[in-house]
Amino acid sequence: MIDEKIFKNEERAIFALRSLYRQYGYLPFKMSKFEEYDLYVQNKDFLVSDRVITFNDTSGRLLALKPDVTLSIIKNTTDETGCKQKVCYNENVYRVSGSTHQFKEIMQTGLECIGDIDILDIFEVVALGAQSLSLISDTFALDLSHMGIVSAILDEASSDELFKKEAIALIANKNIHELRALCQGYQISEESTSAIITLVTTYGETTQVLNALCGICKSERAREAYAQLSALCTYLEATSYKNQIKLDFSVVNDMNYYNGIVFKGFLNGIPESVLSGGEYGMLLQKMGRKSNAIGFAIYLDLLEGLEGERCDYDVDTLILYDDATQDIALTKKRELIEQKRSVSAQRSIPSKLRYRELLDLREGESK
Repeated sequence: MIDEKIFKNEERAIFALRSLYRQYGYLPFKMSKFEEYDLYVQNKDFLVSDRVITFNDTSGRLLALKPDVTLSIIKNTTDETGCKQKVCYNENVYRVSGSTHQFKEIMQTGLECIGDIDILDIFEVVALGAQSLSLISDTFALDLSHMGIVSAILDEASSDELFKKEAIALIANKNIHELRALCQGYQISEESTSAIITLVTTYGETTQVLNALCGICKSERAREAYAQLSALCTYLEATSYKNQIKLDFSVVNDMNYYNGIVFKGFLNGIPESVLSGGEYGMLLQKMGRKSNAIGFAIYLDLLEGLEGERCDYDVDTLILYDDATQDIALTKKRELIEQKRSVSAQRSIPSKLRYRELLDLREGESK
């Protein structure tokens, strides 16, 4: 059982999350470090960055150091009517860092549910996203939106793909002023402009936001998406995380790949989302699949930003011993470990080791 709400390192988070996902039937998925480059180049818009580390193997094939896990999971699953495949993973991916603009190895954990999914599967994945955040920190938020509603309202406004692409970027940034100017430039009707602005300005508790959205979801496609979102929110209201879950339509993803619920998770003390997920049925269709899918990833490298992640000590106790006291040191080390304390036994003090307590058996006293 994990007692602490904030983990002191990524490994403890991985252990707790893996145990959680296995409880819900998600089986471990392990991928190779390398994939054929074609897998990524054919779906480069889906990737966080289109910059991929490539090399030729001994047979001359162009391979890539994996920048993504989801594409590999899709590649290694099949469609089966009435069934879904549920996998979880803990993998390192290789992407360009947004801060340093250099390639970085990023530790990622997450899950995917692929197949004949329904509202219960969508609820399960979103709820597991919230529960995952709660295992890492008491103070978290999970923001939801629905790409079906966003795309339906933008389609009603204009058939111009460039307009929709520019509008999505402005919605993501909640840039109301530029959004109005964009609509004016494309001669979007006042009714559609108002609906788009409503998406940006409406945020918060699920019932309140659903009430505000009801009036702008007029097309059949928008109403179907609204009904799905409403049903999901009803299920989420029955969980212990309901107060941490909000609706926020600035949470958007590429409409060429995401077709339903999308969500992001945040932890207090970290300025960017540590969890990202959603339904990506459009991606499966582009890859020749009939299934739908939903999943999320947690970026464990960002957990270093948590205050609780830092520790003043590397070990609780440093034991110093010599030839005459090595058996005593072994016994004392076992006793302390049984007391759930971390211990390092050394013949002298390492220059960079931080310890809470020094037990110098050579002198027969504790300092």
